[in-house]
This record gives sequence, structure tokens and C-alpha cells, in this order.
Amino acid sequence: MVNLASIMKTTYPKIGDVKHEWHIVDANGKILGRLATRIATLLKGKHKRDFSPHIDMGDGVVVVNCEKIMVTGKKPEQKEYKRFSGYPGGLKTEKYESLLKRRPHEILRHAVKGMLPKNKLGRRMIKRLKLYVGDKHPHVAQTPKEIKL
Repeated sequence: MVNLASIMKTTYPKIGDVKHEWHIVDANGKILGRLATRIATLLKGKHKRDFSPHIDMGDGVVVVNCEKIMVTGKKPEQKEYKRFSGYPGGLKTEKYESLLKRRPHEILRHAVKGMLPKNKLGRRMIKRLKLYVGDKHPHVAQTPKEIKL
């Protein structure tokens, strides 16, 4: 008689076994939220079959043309980004349109960061997100694979 417990074991990946690949994404004409969810999935590593939530299994993502990202409806006029210094009266708000002109890559970084874990793991994942205005990037040595979203 065969012991099923010895055959069917759940294997967990080890930190040293994880291979981090790199992907390149063109944000030209893409919707902000839909693009951010796909990028967050790649950074977390949920696209891999041996995904484990307590290990940083994610890949690196290079995003080009961040200034050409789109939002739908009245969001360009109504969406606001807030930051707080921690001091009384230190709340600053900025409209989507002005942030798009000033720092277009921060819009996508803000959206993706909100979808990652709020702990050391998430802070390590967001470091592998590289955002660039325009279609040039210095990550040729990582040999990123083109992702069509």
C-alpha cells in the first residue's frame, strides 16, 4: 500500500531559489488603474506558479512613456493627491493635471504602491519598479522582456 502523505507534499520556495526577471512595459495610451494592477502583480510575483506571499518572488518592471498614461471620466479635473508633513497645517493637495505636468511618473508609482503590501516586503518590491518619462531607459543590461498589456 502506498502512503499518500509521502507522495503529495506541498513544497515552498526558498529565498535562494527565486529568480528575478525583468519586464518592460510601454504606458502609452494605457488606463492608469488597469496598468497599475498588472504591474503590482508582476512585482509581487503572483504570476508565478510557485507564488508564496511571505517571500519576495516578484520581478522587476521598467515602465516607459509614463507621461502618456490616461485616466477616464472627469478624473483629470477632479482627482487629487494628498501628502501630509506631520505638522499642523502641513496637508498639501495637488490636482492630477498639475502632477502630470510636474512629475508624471509619481502618478503611476502612487497607484502601484497602494496595491503592494504595507510592510518590509512591499518596500522591497517597490524598489524594483523603474519609471521613465519618454521611451529611453538605462536597463539594457537586465535584458527586460517586452510585455503587451
